[in-house]
Amino acid sequence: MKSVQTSRLGSLGAEERPGLSGERLRRRRQWKQNVPLLLMFLPGVLFYVIFKYVPMGGLVIAFKDYNFADGVFGSPWVGWANFELLFSQAQTLNIIRNTLLLSLLSLVVGFPVPIVLAILLNEARRMWFKRIVQTLVYLPHFLSWVIVGGIVLSLFSLESGSINRWITSLAGEPYPFLYEPVSWIAVFIGSGIWKEMGFSAIIYLAALTTIDPHLYESAAMDGAGKLRQIWHITLPGISSTVILLLILGVGKIMEVGFDQVWVLQNEAVSSVSGVISTYIYTFGIQRGQFSVTTAMGLFDSLVGFILVLTANSIARRFNQGLW
Repeated sequence: MKSVQTSRLGSLGAEERPGLSGERLRRRRQWKQNVPLLLMFLPGVLFYVIFKYVPMGGLVIAFKDYNFADGVFGSPWVGWANFELLFSQAQTLNIIRNTLLLSLLSLVVGFPVPIVLAILLNEARRMWFKRIVQTLVYLPHFLSWVIVGGIVLSLFSLESGSINRWITSLAGEPYPFLYEPVSWIAVFIGSGIWKEMGFSAIIYLAALTTIDPHLYESAAMDGAGKLRQIWHITLPGISSTVILLLILGVGKIMEVGFDQVWVLQNEAVSSVSGVISTYIYTFGIQRGQFSVTTAMGLFDSLVGFILVLTANSIARRFNQGLW
């Protein structure tokens, strides 16, 4: 008799067995439903584990006198000696200052531009005009800095630049845009904004589609003009996206793109164009100072991490924090 009951229980499905609780069944169903999503998520996880987290183990050479013969684990420990050597050099402080200066200017000047561009595109009523402008402002993002650098040089070159030819025909003397620190910084910031503003505006355009159009109709019936609608409806509607991208931008404040600086820099502006990324390439790759440049990279990442935490804590006070 007992064997008959056992065989009957075995023939029942897992969801019909009396020993399984409702919560367990619910979790099992949820797991089965999420399996396709987890499989889609797996390549992303593997990418970050292999190319982002595993290489972090190499940071240990910042505390070692690394050499190829002994390898990462066999090289002798030197404690904080690499950091002391790094920050005892005047050149290091100059590089950190240049990195902060270029990053802050890029953030302060360049951050509002995609927002303004997205709002202007959103207000455009002619679809053909909107699509043409979108295509034109998106295109620079897909160009490499080698091509963009060539365009910048053809515009601002002292001898053959189009702008200097125009200035020469009017004033008689060309202006060395790429050889004066102030004008070089302006060209650097402007070229970066021109290259990325269209692509960054895509995120804000997507956020603008979530705003209820009836809010604009109600505001127009109450007599609100375009500027008041933008101020009271559009900007609050995309505020969470703005805060999110601002926090991410603050986290990258110690990162100045290597390609852009490397293409545009020259000896005349080396006092303002030397940044952390070019320092790591020059001393780490070309001169083999792996431990010192790894210490610089670790310092860079630590400052970025602290800035992200600070920006998020400030955003949380306005109920806009990420976590």
